Amino acid sequence: MKNLLIVFLCMGVGSTTAQTNLQQYFDSIGIAGSTTIYDYQQDKWIFTDSSDAQKATLPASTFKIINSLIALEFGAVDNEKEVLKWDGKVRGFQGQPIEAWNQDTNLKEAYTNSTVWFFVEIAKRIGREKYKSILNSCDYGNGSLSEKGADFWNYGNFAITPINQINFLVRLYDEKLPFSEKTIKTVKKIMISENTPGFRIYSKSGWTKKNGQDIGWWVGYIEKKDKTYFFATRLLKDETKELREFGDLREEITRKILTEMEIL
Repeated sequence: MKNLLIVFLCMGVGSTTAQTNLQQYFDSIGIAGSTTIYDYQQDKWIFTDSSDAQKATLPASTFKIINSLIALEFGAVDNEKEVLKWDGKVRGFQGQPIEAWNQDTNLKEAYTNSTVWFFVEIAKRIGREKYKSILNSCDYGNGSLSEKGADFWNYGNFAITPINQINFLVRLYDEKLPFSEKTIKTVKKIMISENTPGFRIYSKSGWTKKNGQDIGWWVGYIEKKDKTYFFATRLLKDETKELREFGDLREEITRKILTEMEIL
């Protein structure tokens, strides 16, 4: 489904209204993917591609939202400022070391900088069985934790759809997840990526690879006066295709769509 639709799904939300084709932002650069938006006050789902919104892939670093909740709630760290020691191994991305990854860091910094080793350490402290239980209670992802490595959100068969991402974020926003009020409020503060007089954005990006494909995410929600909008953008491309701005496109496309909709 290529046209932007506000559709009625089995979830019991929204009405059916055809609108402008916003999938053009993906089609024009020859990249697969979609943006899904949920208008909280109007209880409406907005899709650039409703089929894509129901397909599950690895969550990559967007998993750091729920991982931060788990880390705080179950004592993997005492608080968002507790510093974990860097092991001295130089890490980077696409062959380039990333300074923020190669130093002692705390949860708040690790979330902002997507510091992989920090959250791998969190995963080791939590344990796979506890993850299974928590993810199930949060209705987050497909429950497939067969990946042997600790980093199951970047590798293996664990997967989540854009719709599932937003449903989880709505429960976070409503504080209806199985975590304490203190934990939820702390993670909400960590999630703030932009704060202006007109709006505030809570978000997380993610990028991983599987089966020769780049998977890029930007998910979150926007508070604007008395309105709240949730969004999940996912981009997919063959990793052999040259597209140096792939990382930037996750946010760039989302912002164009949100601007055209007069949300931003």
